[in-house]
Amino acid sequence: MILVKGGTLADGRPADVLLDGPRIAKVGKVAGKADQVVDAKGLVVVPGLIDMHVHFREPGREDKETIASGAAAAVAGGFTSVAVMANSGRVCDDEVGVVYVRAKSAEAGLANVYAVGAVSKGLKGEELAELGKMAQAGAVAFSDDGMPVMNSELMRRALEYARMFGKPVLSHCEDATLTKGAVMNEGSVAAELGLKGYPNAAEAAMAARDVYLAALTGAHVHICHVSTRETVEVIRRAKKEKIRVTAEASPHHLLLTDERLRSYDSKFKMNPPLRVAEDVEAVLEAVADGTIDALASDHAPHTSEEKEQELAACPNGVVGLETSLGVLLSLKKLPFERLIDALTAAPARILGLGTKGVLREGADADLTLIDPKASWTVDPSAFKSRSRCTPFAGMKLTGRAAHVIVGGRVCS
Repeated sequence: MILVKGGTLADGRPADVLLDGPRIAKVGKVAGKADQVVDAKGLVVVPGLIDMHVHFREPGREDKETIASGAAAAVAGGFTSVAVMANSGRVCDDEVGVVYVRAKSAEAGLANVYAVGAVSKGLKGEELAELGKMAQAGAVAFSDDGMPVMNSELMRRALEYARMFGKPVLSHCEDATLTKGAVMNEGSVAAELGLKGYPNAAEAAMAARDVYLAALTGAHVHICHVSTRETVEVIRRAKKEKIRVTAEASPHHLLLTDERLRSYDSKFKMNPPLRVAEDVEAVLEAVADGTIDALASDHAPHTSEEKEQELAACPNGVVGLETSLGVLLSLKKLPFERLIDALTAAPARILGLGTKGVLREGADADLTLIDPKASWTVDPSAFKSRSRCTPFAGMKLTGRAAHVIVGGRVCS
């Protein structure tokens, strides 16, 4: 047994947590001895953090990230579970891909790594992937993330099948006909820099399509990496209409704006792009009031050589597993309990992860112990991830994970 002693829960109550193997045995005052005691004095004890949107590049692009290095980065950032998107070097579009992710996760023995299966074969948007077989093999959701599903009929069928299997479809909302060649947000900064822009409407229009396809099919659609105020309004309206829609936002879209691209620095290039201050405020407000359910890093590793190309040529994406918690705590714009819910219970509900994301007797023994006063500076050279491209390099943050326990094992 492991006793987490002298900590404080997210709601401010003092409590010990007793772990018996892979389950939580007791939450409250615990007397007696345990095989191992973890001193939680001064720490906040919360359910293990869950990042429902990451990209690991194995199999096929292990030079960018492996499942083992990604799981190590997750634990370093305080995450006990992650859901990995399908766009590795070999697209996860069949049961073999799902089983591979599960096997490599078990081999790494760190954070739980769950597979998200592709919606379409090869992410080509032409033919449905083997959704049923992937669901049976353990896929927690389906997504072509990184590529929008432009074919509305295909998206409808994906939602219908996903509903049959009790899985959500995680939608990368982008009208690719409006974003071809785009480098950054469409607006005054892009105009001044002479760079092709990505309009807000390209995201919001596809979000509207997908929530109404969800209404048509009765399926659950989840809107990934919300970045615009128009998309927020689409989601807010859909929820009022009782459509089965959930959504997530990423830390960089809660803090940074397209002004950062004035430096032509590729660590500020991602998809969707950094927007303007009004969008940042709208997304923050939507997270605070629950319109946006979850927070996710959209951890997207690339090699230094790739990201060091000129801005128009380099790939979209930055890493975030090791910085997300510190950035979100340092924002100080989200109530602490709402922030923790968005990183634990909300993603667990969306992905159907059983008793993960909660802190109660009988639940999974996944815990994150947070030191809310820890001061640190983001140093990419110290990352466990194989990628070093972060928009938060050199930033001074307050708050980080002190200990991580996964399945009743102390991992850090």
